[in-house]
Amino acid sequence: MTTTPNLRFLLSHPAHFISLGFGAGLSPKAPGTVGTLLGWLLYPLIRTPVNEAVFLAFLASLFIAGVIAAERTGRALGVPDHGAIVWDEMVAIWLVLLFTPATLLWQATAVVIFRFFDIVKPPPIRMADQKLKGGFGVMFDDLIAAAYTLLVIAVLVHLLG
Repeated sequence: MTTTPNLRFLLSHPAHFISLGFGAGLSPKAPGTVGTLLGWLLYPLIRTPVNEAVFLAFLASLFIAGVIAAERTGRALGVPDHGAIVWDEMVAIWLVLLFTPATLLWQATAVVIFRFFDIVKPPPIRMADQKLKGGFGVMFDDLIAAAYTLLVIAVLVHLLG
């Protein structure tokens, strides 16, 4: 049975609150985009106080927490990779923003490119999305989309100097 997440569901367990991106996943339209935009908005708050190595370790812990939370929430919703689960987009965009030039234009470009790869799912993203199951599968395909995004951003930075 598939459950439609709502505010009551969001607040019923910490795993749901996390995996639904603090409520961003409840958006009736484009929850993945809303989660990505919330991640972008929160990035300066979570990035500022620490150096890159500590932030990468922090992101790794958020990834692991996301695997656990997405697994539990997917099971509760009856859909392993329910569209309301947006923690994967948030963690991935934080990784992308870490390596993106810190200007509004570059960050906006990175967000658009990331959403493109997350929606279109070119190989191997689509294969990972189809083959990897559970919380790890939910989280991992967005890491591949983040890697594609970072590759494109690196090329653009090189070309545009």
